[in-house]
Amino acid sequence: MISVDSIAVEFSGDTLFSDVSFVINENDKIALMGKNGAGKSTMMKIIAGEQKATRGHIRFPKDAVIAYLPQHLLTEDNCTVFQEASKAFAQIFEMKNEMDELNKALETRTDYESDAYMKLIQKVSDLGEKYYALEEINYEAEVEKALVGLGFKREDFHRQTSEFSGGWRMRIELTKILLQKPDLILLDEPTNHVDIASVIWLEDFLLNKAKAVVVISHDKTFIDNITNRTIEVTMGRIYDYKANYSHYLQLREDRRSHQIKAYQEQQRFIADNQTFIDRFKGTYSKTNQVTSRERMLEKLQIIEIDEIDTSALKLKFPPSIRSGDYPVTATDLTKTYGEQVVFKNANMSISRGEKVCFVGRNGEGKSTMIKAIMGKIDFEGKCALGHNVKVGYFAQNQASLLDHDLTVFQTVDEVAQGDVRTQMKNILGQFMFSGDTIDKKVGVLSGGEKTRLAMVKLLLEPVNLLILDEPTNHLDLKSKDVLKEALLSFDGTLILVSHDRDFLQGLAEKVFEFKEKRVIEHFETIDAYLVRNRIENLKEIDLK
Repeated sequence: MISVDSIAVEFSGDTLFSDVSFVINENDKIALMGKNGAGKSTMMKIIAGEQKATRGHIRFPKDAVIAYLPQHLLTEDNCTVFQEASKAFAQIFEMKNEMDELNKALETRTDYESDAYMKLIQKVSDLGEKYYALEEINYEAEVEKALVGLGFKREDFHRQTSEFSGGWRMRIELTKILLQKPDLILLDEPTNHVDIASVIWLEDFLLNKAKAVVVISHDKTFIDNITNRTIEVTMGRIYDYKANYSHYLQLREDRRSHQIKAYQEQQRFIADNQTFIDRFKGTYSKTNQVTSRERMLEKLQIIEIDEIDTSALKLKFPPSIRSGDYPVTATDLTKTYGEQVVFKNANMSISRGEKVCFVGRNGEGKSTMIKAIMGKIDFEGKCALGHNVKVGYFAQNQASLLDHDLTVFQTVDEVAQGDVRTQMKNILGQFMFSGDTIDKKVGVLSGGEKTRLAMVKLLLEPVNLLILDEPTNHLDLKSKDVLKEALLSFDGTLILVSHDRDFLQGLAEKVFEFKEKRVIEHFETIDAYLVRNRIENLKEIDLK
């Protein structure tokens, strides 16, 4: 059991949260929720020991193991993927080496009656008891199973970690955390860099093998599937629900309705008493009553209604210019890098107005196919855009392509056309740009803010073919909902690459699966594909 006792955090006189207390029990699966800036990541860092609270304590058993995966992390570059993942068992390996050294020392000692020899015997006995009490584990097999589950191929095991992107290094660190079998796993946005198959594997691991888990995530399906408890951080305090995210939303709405009713009743009570005070103030016979009511109102604690995003903007794309019947066609398309084949003899035909998605493990060629469609790489075979196609493209590095010398408002203002110009500030507000933020230069924004701004800019451009490559990685649930609604009403053609199942559901009517150097066309909705894909993955991966 891990206890958070009266935690408070203050910055320059401002209180992030105060006197927050809760207990994390064994096998709790907790979603830590709240709007951006509420203090979720700060709370997680305090529990992990990465940051100190202004007041309060975190209490846990002496031998408890707490593992923390932050949003951004880089592994070292001096070893292979397999060696780095094996560091999860470093403490056990060190224990074994120490036992071997102690046993060798015993073999060479002859002072059998000395105190030093008896202490050595005791040390060997204590260490051996601890070591042999450990569950017998085939460490190499466990490392291999975890790496494969999180998307690595066996030929990747002996590659240097320096050859991998930040997202893949994050998976290596996640592998180490999972293999340690800690008492508490803290995960801050763990699915941002993980494909659908790996998210499915991670869900089953957390449900079937992990002990306590606390997770921050904007992936609604992921947190719904793994959590049984939701802690909301809001207005400096917390609300604790024994419910998953979807049920929590219902309970939060009930809570807020009760707050509004209690607030309205209190306001009527205050108004009635204030009317009495105003009427009889100065009346000698009512002096005591007036004074009593004034003191009562001074001491009254005003009921607060929890903050909530009440904006109701429905962002819509401008009507699309009509394109040809087939905006994208590919025939016998092959892409290789040297001897490495990404995909071979791929055929693709996307009709005007279709919404399709590309799915598959990372590294199977989804982004490469997009680059081929955009004409950004060389390839064998044929790939062409149809008549009168105007492309809107959101790349994974789209944020880095923004002009850093423009302000947030100028960036969006230069692409906005028509009636939407009158809604500029509302649109920016939907993506968490408000107040002084809209006058900031793009160059000083965080990576997440740049991604959101790039998305706003794209949403305002009049196009008839949208190609989105992992657009939701840095968007919160509200912003993702706004984007999804806009895509559902988009009357052009959509190609979407995403690992976010909740975002995908209901969007795509056809699926192109990238698998084993092939591109397989599935004439089914993404919802049907995901159901079938989950079953297939559970058959392929041994989780027991």
